[in-house]
Amino acid sequence: MRIHHLTRRRARSGLLAGLLAAASVLALGVTVAQPGTAEAAASLKSLADAKGRDIGFALDPNRLPEGPYKQIADAEFNLVVAENAMKWDATEPNPNQFTFGQGDAVVNYAASGGKKVYGHTLVWHNQMPNWTANLSGPDLLAAMKNHIAKVAGHFKGKIVAWDVVNEAFADGGSGGRRDSILQQRIGNSWIEEAFRAARAADPGAKLCINDYSTDGINAKSTAIYNLVRDFKARGVPIDCVGFQAHLIIGQVPGDMQANLQRFADLGVDVRVTELDIRMSTPANATKLATQAADYKKVVNVCLAVARCAGVTVWGITDKYSWIPGVFPGEGAALIWDENYAPKPAYQAVADALGSGPTPVPTTPV
Repeated sequence: MRIHHLTRRRARSGLLAGLLAAASVLALGVTVAQPGTAEAAASLKSLADAKGRDIGFALDPNRLPEGPYKQIADAEFNLVVAENAMKWDATEPNPNQFTFGQGDAVVNYAASGGKKVYGHTLVWHNQMPNWTANLSGPDLLAAMKNHIAKVAGHFKGKIVAWDVVNEAFADGGSGGRRDSILQQRIGNSWIEEAFRAARAADPGAKLCINDYSTDGINAKSTAIYNLVRDFKARGVPIDCVGFQAHLIIGQVPGDMQANLQRFADLGVDVRVTELDIRMSTPANATKLATQAADYKKVVNVCLAVARCAGVTVWGITDKYSWIPGVFPGEGAALIWDENYAPKPAYQAVADALGSGPTPVPTTPV
């Protein structure tokens, strides 16, 4: 795919910005593809397929009627994750009354294009339906297990892996559990109970724990490491660990590869599950070049770890990114801009996926 210079509404000089971006990106080791080259013609999907890796994106099925959105989704990715359509509030708005329309739309879209589906998420302290708020511990546990059974059961055989538990650990340096309603009312057993319920509901899906600010080695990632090690030792079903990688330009952890590798050494797959790399806005050539180099670093980390199953970006276009709504003054975090023009980061991902040999993904018997 030809890489066009970034067109932004606030750009004062598109030509100058494009030239500066190209120069900066080249200085950081990212190739800018030229029309007519094999590299320019290769999609991210074809490059990832050749590496035996997943390249995924978070899908809102309501965006599919928008032509450029669907065109990119169709052409560039081999894996789909539901941005919101499979969460608890979306699938069980009332007790034991399930609605799967949006989730089914995600699965049907993926099936129509031969894409895998990554399930997100069975249990998360956020986006829980209001009716769970006043449940007692035993009732909340029963509701959680029923929810997992019904949702994972509905999609059985259609999901390659599930984020069974999302964001269960506290921010900061404590290494403790998040003080959520699940933790408060059920206690430490709730994560194990969730994984056992998920395995019973869909024995063929890989079961993952997913979190943010765990990309490097720190107290939070070490707490999850210890949980995974304990689960593996006791035979609690767990198959993979997701690293969300909501990053800031220039701040990819230097020990990210070592961190993913230590989890892989426990006998689980690892995935980069929600990648975006934000910057202060408006964007400029220097920031975009740094972002491109950072995207390349993250993809290369995954490629260097044999058990890294793939990388998923948290959306297609900056037009619909969640970042500006949560981090005012920041954005431009994805690899296509608001007008669906590919940014230098797009070519950086392609460069990484198109590079030399990488370890073949492995899964123990």
